[in-house]
Amino acid sequence: MAASGVLIERLRCAADARGEVFEPLDAAGLAPQRNVHVVFTGPQPIRGNHFHRLGTEVSTVVGPHVRYRENYRVSDLTIPVGEVWRFTFPPGVVHAFRNTGDAPMLIVSFNTVVHEPSQSDTVREVIL
Repeated sequence: MAASGVLIERLRCAADARGEVFEPLDAAGLAPQRNVHVVFTGPQPIRGNHFHRLGTEVSTVVGPHVRYRENYRVSDLTIPVGEVWRFTFPPGVVHAFRNTGDAPMLIVSFNTVVHEPSQSDTVREVIL
């Protein structure tokens, strides 16, 4: 599923009595990445609310609510329980995540730009 420049994909998730496993990126998707961070949060907090000047961010989400704004259009998506979705946000696309559910939310994000706090590629912009 694509909405303008944002790519949205439902990932295959294997589950058994031990839990669930998924691959956030394949080898080709992993190659251009220069940063990875993992977010694990309980119900209600909002994460993100930013965009990247130069970097493309790929976020794999296990959690209920994603909002992004691209070309002045805001999109809200609800990820069904038991599903894992991957979002590729090009530079300039504001994105945010909110755990509106009862279970913990997991986000694994990769970026094509090295994280450098003193020269951040991230610009804060609240949309959620």
